[in-house]
Amino acid sequence: MASTRVEVKNGDVNGAIRRWKMKFAKSGVPSELKKHKEYSKPGVVRREEKKENIKNSRKRNRRG
Repeated sequence: MASTRVEVKNGDVNGAIRRWKMKFAKSGVPSELKKHKEYSKPGVVRREEKKENIKNSRKRNRRG
């Protein structure tokens, strides 16, 4: 498992925790845990991906 390190600068522990949380979220671990929490049938996974892709394409078209 990859480790994420954050330095505490000038004794600012709260800032270090905030930076660590951002790094942890960007690493994708929480979303992977949520994905593997329970089994999803392949058809359900495809449907969700299709729905997500439609949502993202609408967002891209709306921006310009």
